[in-house]
Amino acid sequence: MSRKLRWGIIGCAGIAVRSVIPGIQQSETGEVAAIASRGLAKAQETAETLGIPKAYGSYEELLADGDIDAIYIPLPNHLHMEWTIKAIEAGKHVLCEKPIALNAAEAQRMADASRSAGVHLAEAFMYRYHPAYARVKEIIDSGEIGDIRGIHGTFTFNNAADSGNVRYKREWGGGSIYDVGCYPISAARLLLGEEPVAASVHALLSPEHDNVDMMAAGILEFSNGVALSFDCGMWAAFRNTLEVLGTQGRIELPSAFLGSNFFVHTGEGTRVEEQPTLNQYSLQADDFARVVWGEKQARFAPEDAVANMKVIDACLESAYTRSRVTL
Repeated sequence: MSRKLRWGIIGCAGIAVRSVIPGIQQSETGEVAAIASRGLAKAQETAETLGIPKAYGSYEELLADGDIDAIYIPLPNHLHMEWTIKAIEAGKHVLCEKPIALNAAEAQRMADASRSAGVHLAEAFMYRYHPAYARVKEIIDSGEIGDIRGIHGTFTFNNAADSGNVRYKREWGGGSIYDVGCYPISAARLLLGEEPVAASVHALLSPEHDNVDMMAAGILEFSNGVALSFDCGMWAAFRNTLEVLGTQGRIELPSAFLGSNFFVHTGEGTRVEEQPTLNQYSLQADDFARVVWGEKQARFAPEDAVANMKVIDACLESAYTRSRVTL
């Protein structure tokens, strides 16, 4: 298609360089027109490597560029609100990396700013745009696995040796609940179509990593006795799974957030639900652009990000106080 949404990237974070920028470049609707860093040399190096036309040595210069339609923000979590609101005030649409903010109050300020300015704000949970999740929801709604009795999700990896990583700075929004626990939390809310009423989380708080939660295991209580049990970590072997357990069967996603085939187990046996190999970051960019252009309604309004942050707030409070927290 000839029409393109012109993206500017604030920061040269790994997620941007490895995944989001290539995803936008491979999308049907987007082009990456500019990138900014705190230093011009870093921006120029990244721009040259990825074939981005313009590079800026400050975020402010990028926001002042009238040729940019939308901004992607992969900055450390504590900078999300500041630069999202500055981008919104510059008249830009914003895709902000997950978690959208440090807490629900910040997320609400961001949502309010986007509404007031009439721009699109989205949280970058790329997995939600893969058709696998629409298919999982379809199977649940069909009744094939019976009534839902529970969901279990995991997302763990081991990066603990990188002690200077921003994930290990507590004031910057470090920790595994912020970084990867947010995935099973958002997935349970998505599949159940409701919000939890309480959270109980136990965490490994590591003094050598600024006392962030390097591993956490928790339960979110939903209605009718249904719960999400989850664990997340940055000091454990890699896995990212989701299981939806019903009275008559279960759905097993062995690579729940990175896109893959999944399995349906019932009394009739096990079948593979084959999924197309798609770039989830491209799907996210295309959905974003079509909302900006008024071709469709946003599937996930900013209020969804606020709701997800309320759950994360409760999980963190529970982990640090060792108590059950009601929402």
